[in-house]
Amino acid sequence: MNKTVTELKPSVVWSHFESLNAVPRPSKREQRVIEFMKAFGEGLGLETIVDQIGNVIIRKPATTGMENRQGVILQGHLDMVHQKNADTEFDFETQGIESYIDDGWLKAKGTTLGADNGMGVASIMAVLSATDIPHGPIEALFTIDEETGMTGASNLQPGNLTGTILLNTDTEDEGELCIGCAGGLDTNIELKYSQVPTGDGEALRISVKGLRGGHSGCEIHLGRGNANKIMNRLLWNTGKQFGLRIESIDGGSLRNAIPRESFATVVVDADKTVSFKQHVSDSVTVIQSELVRTEPGLMVSIEPTQSAGLAMDAESQARLVRAVYAAPCGVIRMSDEMEGLVETSTSLARVHVESGIALVQFLTRSSVETARDDLANMIDATFQLAGAKVEHSGGYPGWKPNADSEILAEMKRIYHELFGVEPRVNAVHAGLECGIIGGVYPGLDMISFGPTIKNPHSPDEKCEIASVEKYWRFLLATLKQIPAKH
Repeated sequence: MNKTVTELKPSVVWSHFESLNAVPRPSKREQRVIEFMKAFGEGLGLETIVDQIGNVIIRKPATTGMENRQGVILQGHLDMVHQKNADTEFDFETQGIESYIDDGWLKAKGTTLGADNGMGVASIMAVLSATDIPHGPIEALFTIDEETGMTGASNLQPGNLTGTILLNTDTEDEGELCIGCAGGLDTNIELKYSQVPTGDGEALRISVKGLRGGHSGCEIHLGRGNANKIMNRLLWNTGKQFGLRIESIDGGSLRNAIPRESFATVVVDADKTVSFKQHVSDSVTVIQSELVRTEPGLMVSIEPTQSAGLAMDAESQARLVRAVYAAPCGVIRMSDEMEGLVETSTSLARVHVESGIALVQFLTRSSVETARDDLANMIDATFQLAGAKVEHSGGYPGWKPNADSEILAEMKRIYHELFGVEPRVNAVHAGLECGIIGGVYPGLDMISFGPTIKNPHSPDEKCEIASVEKYWRFLLATLKQIPAKH
């Protein structure tokens, strides 16, 4: 545990965050953090339940005099995105996150920080462990696998929760009250191909690196480069002219992150190697000029490598490259209801080509379910024309805003009372568990809020230290002033 971090204010929140960050907790492999949270609740003498899927529910009775308040569900997710820089040596299965303070921000050394959603979870732990905080009945709901499918929320069973207000702690701009979110849908594509002898030529490894990446919902509107699209553009531009044969591609890593890196092993005719490299260099210069403001760190390198001796057959290679080139990626439509909000988008998250199978993955998001499905069908049609097998999975609903929410009105009043300014009220172009939980427990009055976190889902993730103290004050004041039962 980093003592310097635990001495930050409020120390009770930062101490729980450091304890949580010592526990490896990748999505779909959360058993250790489930046991950690179960032991935490039981150690406080609180009723603690682990449901059939692995969600942890901890109940804390109201403090004296607050028994007549509406029950509050404090909710966060236990898993975190595990990403690291290519040059960082780190084992997410055995090591705790190594955090450090940098000019008012908490960061991690070459990896994701885990502030998404670790800061929210830590604040809930702080409420549960406190003995001097006035509050009504509390149910803490810690879900699993939010980052790769929202499995925990999707398998939540009716009857386990009794609260009428849900405070989700997974929003990443302090001073913002989120009252709606986008739904999402995964599109998984498989194209089988024949492996043929590579033949004569020089094997080269192309590396696209230095991109900013980030959250493919919250940051899709920023116009950042997509490493998979950039790599495919280079392959398209050089395919015929240089006799290029693709041996492998490995681009992107997570379904909900804008891909930062892509690597391809290709073979080109030996007598064309010099001109091939020059052609790629010229293409990269063009792309860099297009992305000069959003991706100043974009780098592409070409190095000699060992050939595996087998490449994609020419027809499959052409079909794959054309389909990836044609497929939509990025912002498709802005919202008509809320200025500056993305309505519909898709991100080409993953391209992996190896051993006779090409796998491609998209995550499509929209606050309009029919628009989400229409865009997914567009991708489907593109790859079916290429002869690929296409499946859609992991669909989850959005969360429709309720401008007449009782808890929204109360929290707006409290925030202005505390800080002298009005909070921002909006919706996000990202998946929050509120939509799913609200489907299981209809009628919940829901708000999502949290401290300021930048660049989630990437090794550049950072949490603004000052915002955590403001968020904590706001959370405590909200709990103290929860409306009475109707």
